[in-house]
Amino acid sequence: MSSLGDLIPFVNLALWQGFIVFLRVAAITSLLPAFGEQSIPTRVKLVVALAFTAIVAPAVPISIPDPVFDSMVLLVFTEILSGLAMGIGLRLFILALHTAGSIAAQSTSLSQVLGGASVDPLPAMGYILIVAGLALAAMAGLHVKAAQLIIISYEFLPAGRFVQATQVTDWGVRQVAQAFSLAFTLAAPFVILSVLYNFALGAINRAMPQLMVAFVGAPVITLGGLALLFVAAPFMLTVWLEAMDTFMADPFGVAR
Repeated sequence: MSSLGDLIPFVNLALWQGFIVFLRVAAITSLLPAFGEQSIPTRVKLVVALAFTAIVAPAVPISIPDPVFDSMVLLVFTEILSGLAMGIGLRLFILALHTAGSIAAQSTSLSQVLGGASVDPLPAMGYILIVAGLALAAMAGLHVKAAQLIIISYEFLPAGRFVQATQVTDWGVRQVAQAFSLAFTLAAPFVILSVLYNFALGAINRAMPQLMVAFVGAPVITLGGLALLFVAAPFMLTVWLEAMDTFMADPFGVAR
C-alpha cells in the first residue's frame, strides 16, 4: 500500500499533463484533414484525440500550474486557441483544393455537375480533388506528421501563454494568402485551357458566323477539361501534398 501511495503524485501529474495536452489536441483534431471531416462521427474524433494525446503527452515538457480557478481558465483558453490556430492553418489546405476545383470547374463549364455530392456543395472536380487529396495525405503518414506538428507547436506556442495578437494576425494573413496562391497555381492549367478555348471559339465564330459554335464547343471544352483533369490531377496533388508537408514541418516559417 505504501508503494501505491508513492505512485499517486506521479499519476496525478500524468493526468494533469494529459488533460493539458488533450485541450490542444482536441482543437487541432476537430479541424485536422481526414480526421476532422464533418462526415466523421464525434465519437471517432474523440477516440482520435485521445490517441494523439497518449502519443504527444510523453514528448512534451509542460509545467503543471497550481490547480486554481484563474490558472485553469487561462490554460483552457490558451490551449484551445493555440489548437484552433494550428487546425485552421491545416484546414486552409483543404480550402485550397476546394478553390482550385471550383476555378477549374468554372473554367471548363463543369461547375454544375454533381454540385451537391458532399456535405458542402462544390463542383465535381473539387469533390474529386478533395477526396483524392485526403486519401493521399493519409497514405503519406498524415497521423505521424500531425503528431510531430503538435509537438513542434509547443516550442512556439507555450502552454498557458497568449501570443501577441499582431503575430497571430500576420501569420494568419500569410497562411490565407498562401492558400489562395496555391489554389490558383493548381487551377492554372484549366484557366489556360479556357483562355485558349475561348480564343479559338471566337476565331471560328468570326470566320463562320452562321455556325452555332456554342453547340460545337461545349462538348469540346467538357471533354478537354476531363482529359486535362486525368492528366494533371497527379501533379496537382503532388504539389499540394508537398506544400502541406512543408507547413507541417515548419508551421511558423522559421526555417524559411
